[in-house]
Amino acid sequence: MTHATPRPDTLPTTRPNHFDPPPQLLHWARQAPIRPLTYADGHQGWLATDPAVIRAILTHPHFSNRPEHLHLPVDPYSTQRRRQHRPGFFLQADPPEHTRYRRRLIGHFTVRRMKALRPRIEAITTHHLDAMCHHGPPVDLVPAYALPVPSLVICELLGVPYTDRARFQRDSRTLLSLASTPQQADAALDDLTAYLRDLTHHKHAHPADDLITDMTRDAGLTHEEITNISVLLLVAGHETTANMIALGVFALLADPAQLATVRDDPAATHTAVEELLRYLTIVHLGPVRAATRDTDIGGHRITAGQCVTLALAAANRDPRQHPDPGTLDVTRPPTGHLAFGHGIHQCLGQHLARTELAVAYPALLRRLPTLRLAVPPHTIPIRAHTAIYGVDHLPVTWQEPAG
Repeated sequence: MTHATPRPDTLPTTRPNHFDPPPQLLHWARQAPIRPLTYADGHQGWLATDPAVIRAILTHPHFSNRPEHLHLPVDPYSTQRRRQHRPGFFLQADPPEHTRYRRRLIGHFTVRRMKALRPRIEAITTHHLDAMCHHGPPVDLVPAYALPVPSLVICELLGVPYTDRARFQRDSRTLLSLASTPQQADAALDDLTAYLRDLTHHKHAHPADDLITDMTRDAGLTHEEITNISVLLLVAGHETTANMIALGVFALLADPAQLATVRDDPAATHTAVEELLRYLTIVHLGPVRAATRDTDIGGHRITAGQCVTLALAAANRDPRQHPDPGTLDVTRPPTGHLAFGHGIHQCLGQHLARTELAVAYPALLRRLPTLRLAVPPHTIPIRAHTAIYGVDHLPVTWQEPAG
């Protein structure tokens, strides 16, 4: 049975507050699992909001992630911004190419590897908390804590000099911003690629104990592939977790009871991390997949060439899977959120991100138990026009010990 086809609309992006998805998006999710959507460049595609439909698309062999097939729902430059496929950029590859890269990398991001890395993550976190306390309140939590902790971790893991952070953080922000023109995005990508190409050649000549060096020893990878893999890992490895740290702390500061649970109950750390990932869903404008042949999904025929935007934020607020989904409950048992995606493209670094968040949240809240916002909540700027949702600044303060 085929559902009636609603009138195509554009993707809603107006939020009622810092933490909840657009109400129109949630309203649509209650109406139908999938609906027509007009993309920013005029492409007539689809929007999926149902968790089961999204999982089906993310595991379907006839939906592609290659950039030359994709249109983006809110990016007016999406057609101009398209690039030819880049060898090694596995996030935008389909099997069997994606499988080849993924198999070479997965062993570096296992749960066991992340447990071994945890003491170093804890040391990095403590160092930045020491610096915050030495500086004294108020501070902007983004540059003081949320951004440098995952940036330093991914730099050490890859073998990227942290002293070059201003360059790669600038390029990363330009690449993720939907306000960047195609020329600006191209320049940022070219700059970051040139930087990591030089570093790859340096590691080949001067081996070290890091992931880029390990990749140069893999006879199955070219230097071009290693460079592009490194671009992807460097950008994703610090931008996503940095935004989750800052936005997660903001959400906890807005709910003192939930904050107290994370601060005072070590047993709640795991569920708190999973709940914040579900509740905030910082991959808020996609992902997008393109049908490579006519395919029936969710009661509709998706024709070859049409794109489907997968609204992870709506799926993670589905009341059938997450009771009372609009409430932050850090003791909620995990029930299979989609914050890291699903299927073959499920986030490679999810165990690293979970480890960083499990360290960063309680360490901050226990070290600074009186932490609070230093400005009214409504004045805090959000990153709504970037591929990764978050806050640009989070001014906080705390009460220093007397004497």
